[in-house]
Amino acid sequence: MSSEADRDELRTDTELVTDGPEEVDLSDRHLPAGRPDEHGADDKVPARVRMPLLTLITQQSLDQDYLDAAERRAAGAPRAPIGRPPRVAAVVIAIFGLMVSIAFVQTSRNADVATASRDTLIRRIEAQRDRVARQQERVAALRDRNISLQRSVTRLTGEEQAAQVRNRRLQTRTGFVAVTGPGVRVLIEQVEDADLNQQIRDSDLTLVVNGLWQAGAEAISVNGLRMTAQSGISATGTAILVNKVGVAPPFTIEAIGDTRTLAARFFDTTTGLAFADVARDYGMTYSVDNVERLSLPAAPATYLRLGSAQVYVPGEKRPGPDREEPFIS
Repeated sequence: MSSEADRDELRTDTELVTDGPEEVDLSDRHLPAGRPDEHGADDKVPARVRMPLLTLITQQSLDQDYLDAAERRAAGAPRAPIGRPPRVAAVVIAIFGLMVSIAFVQTSRNADVATASRDTLIRRIEAQRDRVARQQERVAALRDRNISLQRSVTRLTGEEQAAQVRNRRLQTRTGFVAVTGPGVRVLIEQVEDADLNQQIRDSDLTLVVNGLWQAGAEAISVNGLRMTAQSGISATGTAILVNKVGVAPPFTIEAIGDTRTLAARFFDTTTGLAFADVARDYGMTYSVDNVERLSLPAAPATYLRLGSAQVYVPGEKRPGPDREEPFIS
């Protein structure tokens, strides 16, 4: 058939097949397979050359090396040694056993070291945990102490502020410091050519000062002289002395206090009413005015003394006289 003949011709164009010592010369590959050339070359081409490729692969599936080995066995050639000598095997087994033993020992030592390290680490962790617990307890105790101290500071701060207010009030009332603030001003004048009865006396000024104290005045001055608990208004002949300093009319008495109530309360006191009666009977003129800002000086240094008192219990030794200490500013 023409198609099969063409395939055979193509195969003969590309292959040079050897079968043992026999060689096939395909120099005349242009002639189609199955067609004898002039010299009868068709008789020299083996059958497997003309055999299809798939059939050839199926029939000759063994590798050439296997074929060579089979031919050597058939020819009686000696075989290659299959295994190692028993001595070599024993040495290998011994070396392997030694390696396994060394690995086991090393693993055991590592396990012991790992166990010891783990126990040490656990002890350290527990020690640190105990230390942290103690520190936490200390922190809690310090926190409670801090809260207690803060409360004490708050209480002491309040007491200090109250003491400062009380001290400032005492300094103001005793004349230890100069003061400024709203108050009232009382101006007293006597009539011209006043006779002895119409002249303003120290007792008249005392009535005004005491009335202002009773009305709630915080600080008082007479003609610029600060009045204290140790101050005095006296007279020597017709001269009037305030803190042992002579003063003359007209008299200006200034008092710091609540301007809403100080003047009204002054005339509600017995001494204020008594002064009003004396002024009306002897023709003295006076005025009481509210002032937004008054400035009063501190008392003289000779009047700035602190005194203390001690409680005497009958049957005990009588304490000595009160000792006065000068005020040092």
